[in-house]
Amino acid sequence: MYRSSRREFLEQSMLAAAASAVAASPLRSASAEDKTSGGTDSPNEVLRVAQLGVNGQGSGHLGQWIGRQGCEVVAIVDPDEGVGQTKGVDRVEKATGKKPAFYQDLREAFEKTEIDVVSIATPNHWHALAAIWAIQAGKDVYVEKPVSHNVSEGRRIVQAARKHQKMVQTGTQCRSMQGTIDAINFVKAGKIGEVKLARGLCYKNRPSIGARGTYDVPPGIDYNIWLGPAPEVTLSRPRFHYDWHWQWDYGNGDLGNQGIHQMDIARWGLGVDDLGTEAVAYGGRVGYEDAGETANTQVSIHTYGDKRLVFEVRGLKSDGEKGARVGVIFYGTDGYVVLSSYNGGAAFDLDGNMIQSFNGEGDHFGNFAQAVRSRNVDELNADILQGHLSSALCHLGNVSYRLGSPSTLAETAARLEGDAEALETLERVKTHLADNMLDPNTTPTTYGATLAIDSTDELITGEFAEAANPHMTREYRAPFVVPKAEEV
Repeated sequence: MYRSSRREFLEQSMLAAAASAVAASPLRSASAEDKTSGGTDSPNEVLRVAQLGVNGQGSGHLGQWIGRQGCEVVAIVDPDEGVGQTKGVDRVEKATGKKPAFYQDLREAFEKTEIDVVSIATPNHWHALAAIWAIQAGKDVYVEKPVSHNVSEGRRIVQAARKHQKMVQTGTQCRSMQGTIDAINFVKAGKIGEVKLARGLCYKNRPSIGARGTYDVPPGIDYNIWLGPAPEVTLSRPRFHYDWHWQWDYGNGDLGNQGIHQMDIARWGLGVDDLGTEAVAYGGRVGYEDAGETANTQVSIHTYGDKRLVFEVRGLKSDGEKGARVGVIFYGTDGYVVLSSYNGGAAFDLDGNMIQSFNGEGDHFGNFAQAVRSRNVDELNADILQGHLSSALCHLGNVSYRLGSPSTLAETAARLEGDAEALETLERVKTHLADNMLDPNTTPTTYGATLAIDSTDELITGEFAEAANPHMTREYRAPFVVPKAEEV
């Protein structure tokens, strides 16, 4: 097994001390003090919220909306009637004494003029269409990450928000965490020198989701509504909820599930506001065979002129990197910053001595509510444009991977020859496989297509344009069709 060096041990110890007060989740339950944020004392200014999806992240949304000053959950929307009633309607009624309306079909909810805000925590493949339909129906929107299932969908939400002048907040809660804000400002102020490399980390042990097969949809679920824009196919995974993350029709793997948070922070700290000029990814779904399709071990490399963003996904048991398992590392000429939590981390000099720590929470939902009241899009900490750009980087990594061809890691090393940073990353991937009893020399992996990116039109150019651009959108199942730019 891997043993930390003395410097890495020092880094990990210092980061542990710096993160002692860190929350376990960005969607912690908002305190009474938090819930005054964005509030109002006027009963005529209550924001009436429809919550879409109440499982998983949706439960966290409800925890933010219930009891928030000036806000009221008036509708629960979920294609799973059992989940929607017990985890949504019953919870709200018990907490507030008021029973919200329930809908399985979001279109019925969007027709209701008494709804002001739509809070979206559906599976990924529904995020964009639900947001666009809500905007077109006159609602302001909070939409979870990734905001889209493919690149073009994100741009459509941005266009819809601007056209209809709606507030749309992305669920990248770290944008409101004071510790993260302070760390990014520290990096941008040149406190660790010039920064040309950011590394995002998503090291989360993900077990097999079970054998691919034909399974029955659980009772009480409107499967047609659940599928929405996705193809009409039989259920092929044992567990209906959550495990859709690992199938391409609905999810984007851990790059788009957990990793979007860290991708967003990395891009934010580098100060890059487009899709870059090139992207390439490699990796595989290794260690087991199951109903999952997305990579559980993946490296994505994004080029921005002389800057680079590298993202690493590891779904098997793994040690951290510089004290972080899920986080971001900014490398400067005079030191580095490690963000090891949702709301903070620490800065180090080149010898590994901690020079400053960062820690502080925030109220992302309160920030959204305040912007809804002010009608000032500049007040949003995570405007939909930022959500689109960061989500799109995740999609580009997956497009590259899906267009790739079989490659041993030795062959991948040959492709990366002369690139010291890329080869160092690859060596750590090899160590990761070996630590999980997998032979780095024979474990099947894929080396992706090197995508040349036109960031203005948000399309792929060059050698892989014909193969890649269809992946920038998808075939939609009528009537669940994401509108074209001129139709939003």
